[in-house]
Amino acid sequence: MATSTHTAVDINSGGAATAEPPVPYVLSFTDLSYSVKKGGAGLLRCLPSRRRHSNRLASTDAPAPPDGPTKALLDGISGEASDGELFAVMGASGSGKSTLVDALAGRIARESLRGRVELNGEPLHGRRLRAISAYVMQDDLLYPMLTVRETLLFAAEFRLPRALSPDKKRARVDVLIDQLGLARAADTIIGDEGHRGVSGGERRRVSIGTDIIHDPILLFLDEPTSGLDSASAFMVVQVLRRIAQSGSVVIMTIHQPSARILNILDRLLFLSRGRTVYAGTPSGLKPFFSEFGEPIPDNENPAEFALDTIRELERQPDGASPLADFNVKWQSTHAALPAADSKDSKLCTMPLELAIAESVSRGKLVAGSGSGAASSTSVPTFANPLSVEVWVLMKRSFTNTGRMPELFVMRLGTIMVTGFILATIFWRLDDTPKGVQERLGFFAMAMSTMFYVCADALPVFVQERHIYLRETAHNAYRRLSYVLANAVVAFPPLVFLSLAFAVTTFFAVGLAGGGGSFAFFVLIILASFWAGSGFVTFLSAVVPHVMLGYTMVVAILAYFLLFSGFFINRDRIPDYWIWFHYLSLVKYPYQAVLQNEFDDATRCFSRGVEMFDGTPIGSMSKAVKLKVLDAISATLGSNMTANTCVTTGADVLAQQAVTDIGKWKCLLVTVAWGFFFRALFYVVLLVGSKNKRR
Repeated sequence: MATSTHTAVDINSGGAATAEPPVPYVLSFTDLSYSVKKGGAGLLRCLPSRRRHSNRLASTDAPAPPDGPTKALLDGISGEASDGELFAVMGASGSGKSTLVDALAGRIARESLRGRVELNGEPLHGRRLRAISAYVMQDDLLYPMLTVRETLLFAAEFRLPRALSPDKKRARVDVLIDQLGLARAADTIIGDEGHRGVSGGERRRVSIGTDIIHDPILLFLDEPTSGLDSASAFMVVQVLRRIAQSGSVVIMTIHQPSARILNILDRLLFLSRGRTVYAGTPSGLKPFFSEFGEPIPDNENPAEFALDTIRELERQPDGASPLADFNVKWQSTHAALPAADSKDSKLCTMPLELAIAESVSRGKLVAGSGSGAASSTSVPTFANPLSVEVWVLMKRSFTNTGRMPELFVMRLGTIMVTGFILATIFWRLDDTPKGVQERLGFFAMAMSTMFYVCADALPVFVQERHIYLRETAHNAYRRLSYVLANAVVAFPPLVFLSLAFAVTTFFAVGLAGGGGSFAFFVLIILASFWAGSGFVTFLSAVVPHVMLGYTMVVAILAYFLLFSGFFINRDRIPDYWIWFHYLSLVKYPYQAVLQNEFDDATRCFSRGVEMFDGTPIGSMSKAVKLKVLDAISATLGSNMTANTCVTTGADVLAQQAVTDIGKWKCLLVTVAWGFFFRALFYVVLLVGSKNKRR
């Protein structure tokens, strides 16, 4: 073990690292037990999970019947980790190592977890835990088009209080970049499959950096070396060692470390099926297994040998129970791992509030702790007010998407091509009965297209979901801030798309009304985009898989179009379906554009013999039509000629049964739908995005 020098970042001196005596922290856990129900999830097993396995965003265990058998993921685990030490939890897949870290990090519901987790002898949970800790997931959840420096700067904007000046935040980022060994890659983008960026090891270190920007007292990591080559993995662990030596308690899971990595770990905890099979230092592995009867060869990696031995034992009927029982005897004999409530532990620590206040006074940047915070109870839930969070989220999103202009160009191209096709098909429609029918078809197609085009917003939150969950798990920002920023960022492109479609189609189709009608046409298209993007955004939070989401969007929008009033008029819809007509998002913009086009009572759409179009008389000669018209005139006692107006715009609206709501009210209802779905989006995030196992 090496805990020789503790350093803290002095924010008042521009971020220089200064040597300070260590503030003692001991994280102890006693008799931790956690069980889940087995089997019996039924149809729920067929539904898509809200997370990927490696992210630990929620429990993988589906609910089971109350009388179902249980499986113990943790079974009486005890131990302690101190500041300045690297504490590694190891074991085969399914051993419970990630579950243990989740338990220590407060990611398991308190009512489901038995046992105690204490820091300096005081219970640790809730707001205090979130304020002084960080959890680094296994996957590198980062925005691809931001540079390393920008990624860490945005993390600093979220996690460091507004009381710190921008210069001090930049100084903190510069110190962290040096600490992480990222100086050469500081101005390189993160990158993704389509954009070359930093290496895998650098990505992992950036991911760690975003979570330790506020210099947390407790740092939990889920397999930080997974997927890295030996050199990159060793560098990551070296970084973690420096973080530990700066005064943090670092606990991580690790899978089969190399000999070099094993040599810089301080404490090991091996698990098998939820039980402790070894707890102690790396140097204690050889005497432990030698006394157990499985001596480790001199030329073999002790960690690999231990894991192989555990796997072999797990194949036996009793599993690794003999090794777990032997560990209990070994601990009592050799005292390799001091008990959580040992006298020595208590002597070397100070009360938690005093320890946190001392750390803050020395420059340790606990989240939300302004320069004057001296008590852990005074640490606010969030480091910044709502307005600052929204602004930073907007700035980050605009920066990331602004470097991928091809995404907006593709959306604009889709709208322009669709508008061009519609404009050329419905070119210069005339004021005849056929022209009326063609206008109805154009409006139905145009308004439904607005909603279908919005489906491209579906992958946005699906891709950002895990970043959002990671950042909100430790109160980087409010959920409401994310919803507001998401709405604001989505709006400007919709304005350009609305103008592009309106300019392409309005004049080419020959829609009437002049400048006022054109302006309303733009507004209703914009409102349709707004409502459609809100609907798709809400759906993306409910359905976390892109392909399933697209299927639902297409199906639901088809239902909306069916009940919009185009295929069947409102007065012809059966009473038991009329409620869906008013829920249809397409109804309101469709009705609004019809009223915008046909609200001129003096405009005529059918004159004289044109009234016979679409009837058997319509195929006869004009002379016959005129004779029939004369007969009708004589019967009605009126003078109807070939130029007499038979159908006005008002008649068209009455025939289509779209007079129940005015066009401006339709516009307001469409806008209101957009706000309503974003409110539902917020509710789903509030209720359904808990980062805890049950």
